[in-house]
Amino acid sequence: MKALGLVLAIALVVLLLGGVLRSLRRRQRREAGAIPLTETERELLIAKVPLYACLPSELQDKLEGLIQVFLHEVGFEPCGKLEEVTREMQLIVASQACLLLLGSGYNHFGLLRSVLVYPDAYEVRNEMGIKSIRLGESWKSGSVVLSWKSVRQGAKNPEDGLNVVIHEFAHQLDQYNGTADGLPVLKERADYPEWATVMRRSFADLLEKVENGRRTVLDDYGATNPAEFFAVATETFFEKPVQLEKKHPDLYRQLRRFYGLDPLQWEDPGSKGQKPAV
Repeated sequence: MKALGLVLAIALVVLLLGGVLRSLRRRQRREAGAIPLTETERELLIAKVPLYACLPSELQDKLEGLIQVFLHEVGFEPCGKLEEVTREMQLIVASQACLLLLGSGYNHFGLLRSVLVYPDAYEVRNEMGIKSIRLGESWKSGSVVLSWKSVRQGAKNPEDGLNVVIHEFAHQLDQYNGTADGLPVLKERADYPEWATVMRRSFADLLEKVENGRRTVLDDYGATNPAEFFAVATETFFEKPVQLEKKHPDLYRQLRRFYGLDPLQWEDPGSKGQKPAV
């Protein structure tokens, strides 16, 4: 009986400690999210991240809070010959990553704790010792790896459907429940059947087109597997919404529902004026 009492006491302490830590984290997130970006930081994002510039002002406000929380919780590490991950680099990465959190219902990226940044494409070896060149990776263990050159190029051109930050952080959402399978946690249980049907059909359609050498609005890499399809579809949703909605309206609707956003309604980046400082 004494042993059982001790076990119960320890379990109670663990539960209480967990509750305290969760409460502390929520408070820290609220405090970090309430800190506005500076006018200089907004000017930077308007100049370097056109997707930020085209957002309605209320979404810019929300995105700024998410950026501050992201930068508070996630560390950046320079890799290869990169000497430093500057504040500018951190803002450019965080602003694009946090687009995925704006309306999706997620307020963070789960286990993510670090972003590793290489200056350019980098070389890795798999478990069999085979080399490959990569522009980015998403690890279930809590890290994202990025090529800064690819980050910069992806941010600069918001209409090519290629964005390594959006791609890799879509994987983070997919991996939120521990599995990379193209099926993230959806808003409602009732959403799963239609999601599965549309994604399966869209993936099969892309696979058939790639095998037959036919061009499509979705990048061919999406035909690799369902996880890559979800990441590629997410890039396309944010960067080529007009083309995606025209060619794959059902897929566009599913992603609009999941992300809680409609990029078709956003302004052209070139027509957006600078947001005033707070």
